[in-house]
Parts: sequence; structure tokens; C-alpha cells
Amino acid sequence: MKTWPLLTAVSLFVFYVTTLHAKPQAAESQIQLANVASKRPNVLFIAVDDMRCDLGCYGAAHVQSPNIDRLSTTSVLFKRAYCQQAVCNPSRVSLLTGLRPDTTRVWDLVTEMRTVSPAVVTLPQYFRQNGYRSVAYGKIFHNPFPDAASWDEPTHNAQGVVAYSQKNVQALAEYRQQMRSEGKPQNAIDRMRGPAAEAQEQPDERNFDGKQTSDALRKMKELAEAESPFFLAVGYIRPHLPFITPKQYWDLYDRATLPLAENPQIPKGMPPVAFGDRNLGGFYELRGYMDFANAPTPFEQPLSESQQRELRHGYYASVSFVDAQVGRLIAGLDELGLTDNTIVVFWSDHGWKLGEHGSWCKQTLFELDTHAPLIIRAPGAKANGTKTEALVEFVDIYPTLCELAGLPVPKTLEGVSLKPLLDGTAATVKDAAFSQFPRKQDGRDYMGYAMRTDRYRYIEWLDAQNGEIIARELYDHKNDSAENENIADRSELESLLAELHSQMWKTLPRPSFPHPQIQPAATVSAGGTEAKPALTWNNADKPIPTAKPAGDYLNVTFVNRCPTTVELIWLGPDGTRKSYSTLKSEESFSIRTRPGAVWLLEDSEHNRLGHFVVESKGKSLQAEIPADFRSVIK
Repeated sequence: MKTWPLLTAVSLFVFYVTTLHAKPQAAESQIQLANVASKRPNVLFIAVDDMRCDLGCYGAAHVQSPNIDRLSTTSVLFKRAYCQQAVCNPSRVSLLTGLRPDTTRVWDLVTEMRTVSPAVVTLPQYFRQNGYRSVAYGKIFHNPFPDAASWDEPTHNAQGVVAYSQKNVQALAEYRQQMRSEGKPQNAIDRMRGPAAEAQEQPDERNFDGKQTSDALRKMKELAEAESPFFLAVGYIRPHLPFITPKQYWDLYDRATLPLAENPQIPKGMPPVAFGDRNLGGFYELRGYMDFANAPTPFEQPLSESQQRELRHGYYASVSFVDAQVGRLIAGLDELGLTDNTIVVFWSDHGWKLGEHGSWCKQTLFELDTHAPLIIRAPGAKANGTKTEALVEFVDIYPTLCELAGLPVPKTLEGVSLKPLLDGTAATVKDAAFSQFPRKQDGRDYMGYAMRTDRYRYIEWLDAQNGEIIARELYDHKNDSAENENIADRSELESLLAELHSQMWKTLPRPSFPHPQIQPAATVSAGGTEAKPALTWNNADKPIPTAKPAGDYLNVTFVNRCPTTVELIWLGPDGTRKSYSTLKSEESFSIRTRPGAVWLLEDSEHNRLGHFVVESKGKSLQAEIPADFRSVIK
């Protein structure tokens, strides 16, 4: 086993002197300790969902996070770390592969990584290949795709825990019944969830995150007794919606004194594509909870003060709940004598809006969504206990852990090692951090790319068909750290914009167009336009089968030939529904989907028009909503 690289000569000298003069039992104990120290370092990999940088150690004095704050005092805290896409599945895949979304080909919540990048070697998988035992608890990859190849055991999920209380389970049932009596469509009823927040009179162990911490601690003890080093990943759900935590964490805060967003307005000069016509800057997620189903959009007005305070209270209570669980994990390392030989990484998949710009949730290219906590403790690292202003990205975590563990860094990775920052031998490792996000606006597809430099956030929105820049954003963090005004249209800044444009595409690989994230409506050949195989249209009188998506992804283009505006909805195997696009007459929408997937079409009143079942007829398929759909019976 290779010696831990940060073990100093001084510590070895002390060990030898001590063992020479120790009693036999003490010497034996010291030898066992030395054997542990001689192993490659373990890795404790802590993932959190939707946590922005509102922590005490990041300067948020109103947040109670004593355990994460304490961890930061023995670690390097990265003040400017950025995810590659501010939504769960793409962000986690990017971090865990060390590759950007345009390389992984994962840009959404429904693409399983192995279907588009089957040969990729993930971070825990690479450690497995190099003698580590890799084990996961909770949410590391996106929940539906735990990626068995990455782990030595199936991902563990806490059992016997409580989600909503029975009171709110009943409240949701009554709310859904009310929706039925009001004639609301079934898909809207199925999408509805309970309240966005709930304080529960129960111990931590009855909550998913509390129970899985106990489970992970038992596994940590088991792994500590094994010969091989371990890569133990623990992923927390909170502070993701709904904010369900034990009441004791709510009691840490006085709701009336919590600070509210100082900029509850849309940024001046923001192009509409930045929020999207259906995404609403991620706000649509909040509307899936029964007490916020009718909340005004960011384009109308902010939420009421009482609503804002309730959400902030629930969010911070959730942060404090997770903080307590992180404290238990760190204490577990100490109790088992593992601290001096375990790398600790604490990260969140992206940030979150708490009323800034009138919005909530994530899924934009703003600083609030792409900026997230990152804390790394490498035993013996010279910079431990400091905070760095260096720009870093989540794709940098993979090569960093490889180098800290003494493993060769795969040449395919797109990040750089942060070890020079941990060693204190460098102040920076890169000049910019990059994020991206796909967007649907007025029936057309776009891909946005953001570059964060020391001073600026520069964003280009590109037409996904031809690569044309349709909008730009520029925020000057020296004078506008809250990103309240887009100054990209100022004529005196044209030279700066040109410079930033050049820097972006010299550093970031420019994609081909049409962008791989979409598929053109037709394939053009020398003889003209080649028609795609057509999927069968099923009218509303046909029963909807259970979705059974399986196999390789296909490219399907939905084309609306009828005069009615239609909503395109993906049905999950468990009956869940996810709206993907609203298509006006003659508009199209392209997406990758698998054979056996079911896509439902509804009109603007949520009446069911019909559905498609994806069939294996080729790699690119056409799904046309007929002009007179009621007369077409299949």
C-alpha cells in the first residue's frame, strides 16, 4: 500500500522514537496506528442538495451551521466554486465524471448517463478500480440513476422513515379532491404535492437524512476495520423542497427577524430567455406544492412577505438539520481514529434562489444558482484553515481527489487539480469558471453558456439550431454583486464583450450546431429532405399504457400540426408527469427518449388529446400531432 504523501518525516521520527521506548502493548498499538497511516487515504464524500452558500463560514451570520463551520476551520473553504449546470442530474454527472455537460451529453433530469456515455469511468468507480471500497448512502447521482457500476454495493437508502405527517397526507388528499370537484385535469392533480414546509415533532432518526447518517456511521465502522481504504459517499436530501425537518431546527430561528431578499425584482435588461417562458427561472418547481400552487410568477410580483418568511425559515431549518448530520459524520471519523487519514469533501450540487430576482429554486445561469459550497480537508495540507478566492469548478474535484490519493489522473478529465491551492503553493489554478443551461423560449431551443471571471459574469444564449448569439448578459461584480442589471447592451462595452467572447471560446470547447442537445426536424440529404419514421398517434379514446422506457435513447421530434396549442408531457413508469414543452400550431420540439416511453398531449385546458408510445423504428423519429386529431383513430 502506498504511503500517504502528506505524512511528514517529523511524524515518522516521533513514531520510531516512541515505539523504541514504549511498553510492548503500547508499541503494538503504535504499530497498528502506523499501519493505518501507511494506507492510501480514505475519502468521506458528503453531497448536499440545493444548498447555496448561506452558511456561517461563508459569512451568513443569521444561519446556524456550527458543524460545517467547524469543519471549514480545519479545511480549505472555496469561496468561489461553480457547478457546470444548475440542476441535479447534469451537475452531479459532471462532477462525478470530471466532464462538462456537452461531453457527458446529460443536460436534463431524464437522461441516464450510461445510455449516452456508456464507457465513462466515474470518480467512485475509478477509486474502486484502484483498490478502494466505494459505498454510497442517499443521493449521490440523481435518484433514478444510482449507477451500479460506481459502487461495490447497491446505493443504500434509509428505510422506515417519515416523509409528510399523516395530517399533511390527509390535507393533500383533500386538496386533490377539491381540485377534482373544480374540474382540474388529472395530470395537474397527480403533479400536486403537499405543503412546501413542515416542522415535525419527531427525532432525527425518523427523517431520511437522520436515519441514513446512522446507517452510514455503522458502515464507516465496518469499512474502517477492512484492509482496503474506502470511498464513502453520503448524500443528503435537504435543503431540497419540501422543507421537512424536526421542529428543534425550526426553533433555532425567529421567522420575523430573518433577512429577506434585497433585490426581489427581475434584473434590469435581462433577456426573457434567461428565465424561459415555461421554466420561469426555476420557479415552476415551487408551484408543485399545494400551498404555492397559485403563487404569482416572478414576472408578476414577489411572493407575499409571509410566504417568503415561511420558505426562508424552512430552508434554513433544513440547512441546520443537515449541518447536525454532517457533524455526526465528522465526529464518527474522530471516534474511529480515521481523521488523520481521511480526505473530507463537502459540496452541494448547485445554489438556490430565496426570493432574489423575485424567484425561487434553481435552473438559471445567475451567480446564485451556479455558485455553491465546496470545502476540502486533506490531512496535513498546508492551507487547511484558510479560505481561498480562487475560481474553481466542480469538474476539478475528480482530478483533485486522484492526486491527493496518489492515483494517476486520467487524461480524459476536463478539470484541473486543486492540490496546489490545498498545498498553498498557488493562489489560482484557472482564470474562469463555466456553466451552461438549455432553455426553451417561444417554441425554440437555446443553450446558454456562462463564464465567471474574477470581475464579470458573461453569458451568451445561442440558438441551438445554428449557433447564433440571440442574447448576451454581462454583470459587473465589482459594482453589482447581486446581478441586478445586465449591462451587455452598453455600446462603450463592445470591446470588453468581444474580449470576453474570445476568452470563453478559447477556453471552452465550442459545440457543433445543431447542438447535440437537440435534433433537427428533418435530415437533409443530397436528394432533399429525408422523412423520419413516424410514431403512431393514439387518440384520447385509447387507454394510456404503463410507460416502460428501456434501451438506447432515440431522437424524437414532436410536431404540432393541429391549430390548437398543445402541452407535451412525459409519463414516468410510476405515473409521474413532467411537462416538457408547449407547442403552438406548426411548432416542433426535439428530445432524446427511450423505447417504451409514453408522451401525453393535452390542450391548454388540460384536456387529453392523445399520446405516443416510443417505438424502435430508427435513431431519429417523427411524432406528429395530426391536424384533426379527433378524426384519427388508430
